Amino acid sequence: MSGSRREFDMKQLLKLRWRWFGQQQQQQRLPPHPNVGREGDFWDGRYPAAAGGRKFLNANSLPPSLASLGSQRSKPQGLPDPFSRPMASTSEVPTLEFTRENIQNPHLLEVPDAEDGAVEEEKVPTLVPCRTSHSGETCLPCRPMEPCTSDEFFQALNHAEQTFKKMENYLRHKQLCDVVLVAGDRRIPAHRLVLSSVSDYFAAMFTNDVREARQEEIKMEGVEPNALWALVQYAYTGRLELKEDNIECLLSTACILQLSQVVEACCKFLMKQLHPSNCLGIRSFADAQGCTDLHKVAHNYTMEHFMEVIRNQEFLLLPSTEIAKLLASDDMNIPSEETILNALLTWVQHDSEQRKKDLSNLLAYIRLPLLAPQFLADMENNVLFRDDIECQKLIMEAMKYHLLPERRPMLQSPRTKPRKSTVGVLFAVGGMDATKGATSIEKYDLRTNMWTPVANMNGRRLQFGVAVLDDKLYVVGGRDGLKTLNTVECYNPKTKTWSVMPPMSTHRHGLGVAVLEGPMYAVGGHDGWSYLNTVERWDPQARQWNFVASMSTPRSTVGVAVLSGKLYAIGGRDGSSCLKSVECFDPHTNKWTPCAQMSKRRGGVGVTTWNGFLYAIGGHDAPASNLTSRLSDCVERYDPGVN
Repeated sequence: MSGSRREFDMKQLLKLRWRWFGQQQQQQRLPPHPNVGREGDFWDGRYPAAAGGRKFLNANSLPPSLASLGSQRSKPQGLPDPFSRPMASTSEVPTLEFTRENIQNPHLLEVPDAEDGAVEEEKVPTLVPCRTSHSGETCLPCRPMEPCTSDEFFQALNHAEQTFKKMENYLRHKQLCDVVLVAGDRRIPAHRLVLSSVSDYFAAMFTNDVREARQEEIKMEGVEPNALWALVQYAYTGRLELKEDNIECLLSTACILQLSQVVEACCKFLMKQLHPSNCLGIRSFADAQGCTDLHKVAHNYTMEHFMEVIRNQEFLLLPSTEIAKLLASDDMNIPSEETILNALLTWVQHDSEQRKKDLSNLLAYIRLPLLAPQFLADMENNVLFRDDIECQKLIMEAMKYHLLPERRPMLQSPRTKPRKSTVGVLFAVGGMDATKGATSIEKYDLRTNMWTPVANMNGRRLQFGVAVLDDKLYVVGGRDGLKTLNTVECYNPKTKTWSVMPPMSTHRHGLGVAVLEGPMYAVGGHDGWSYLNTVERWDPQARQWNFVASMSTPRSTVGVAVLSGKLYAIGGRDGSSCLKSVECFDPHTNKWTPCAQMSKRRGGVGVTTWNGFLYAIGGHDAPASNLTSRLSDCVERYDPGVN
């Protein structure tokens, strides 16, 4: 078909649609024909006989090639009304004629022009009205083949809340319920969909091929009826009242129904209720329910407040298995091992006839070698241990540990390992910071694995010595950035107070400080002019400093330690180099004796003792001012038995 012909046919078809639309408006004013269906049958009987037997085609019934000519679209916003534009006269438009005989093959009828020689009017506008296939209404005009406007979405406010309120109302009036939960003598109607949406337990029950999925009544075994009803209400409302008298039932039922949020809320509630009188019960309950977080918190609370816990009735009523778990812990906050033994004896005596048989097994958890010898001697004559062979063996093992100190490395066992709270705390005093001299003191607790600030020194100190004497912290000598000091401060951790002690006779920085058999020693150092080999001793009874024998070598930044009743001075600097020599002081002879040298030179060395050995850790191999100075990363051990 030529281009002009195709353009003409398109115009005629659009004209036809326009006439159709115009007659449709007239049609709306006619009464409905009794033989025509509501949806607009193919043959529309509502048109009058004057129409000449012609029927107008429903757009849905056109062949695909013709139906596609009229796109059903909404009118784009902002476009002018197409009906206001001039249109060709109806006499110029060819018409599709349909009869019952040729309905399958519609064809165009050429209609002669009303006036010969009429000039063709302007092009028909592209905006055309269209009629829906199942309605007598006419859609708004639109521009064919253009994209539709964007969709709009509506979101109802509080839709979920309102929906669940409606469901709660159904539950209250027992409407539309499709399942009944039976707990004890209580019958609880509910909706499977609501229960499944909240509880994983019910979701698995109702969505799988199990017997309960088909039952109208489901018996809930091991569930407290009131707790079940409260949790069913929670499924509809999201609200739950937690009280001391129902919290355990709610938690156990919520664990069964796998209501994780309820379990978490119940655990947090119980954490707030922890007290020395109930922490053991909450700890056991959490363990039985598999609530690991609650169990951990309750256990830590028990360990922290153990001295108060053992004075409550819950401790005396514990079974032997729970007592064993407590005694095996290293985390008890206790002042000494004697406290644990006394607590065990109190528990046994609460029901001695039944509990004596468990005594030897439980006594094995007590660190008997760490008890005082006098305490062990009293135990041997105790009526509870006297006739028990296993208990006697454990007491004898502890006595050997005290009687044969040289064999202690061979007598090590879990019972010789101290509990964390009995080893004391570690203090970090002063040091270098951004201001070149910190005055703060921090404390490390092995049991809690935490550093906490505890105090501040009265002034800045660098290269000072620190020692512990009579449970007090002594800070000795050092320098303040301008001058070398001889002053001494004493900090009492119990009262959290500082005391100023009598000063040393010599100003010293870079000194070593240690306590040997009561007195405290200040070893070597630098007085601001020269390296020192002198040693002073502090007598805590006389509260004064006295000189003792001097070392054979001047030593600053020296490491000192006490081992087997002797004071060791290790490494350091003598002014020209770092040292690898070692000497030891015997307080009974007031003499210094040379010892085997280290394999490396070490200034500023760290020194400690363990199991009868002396350890030298790190240090510089040359003065820090020397460009070749290097830090050592190796550790050496000294055995005094073989030197």
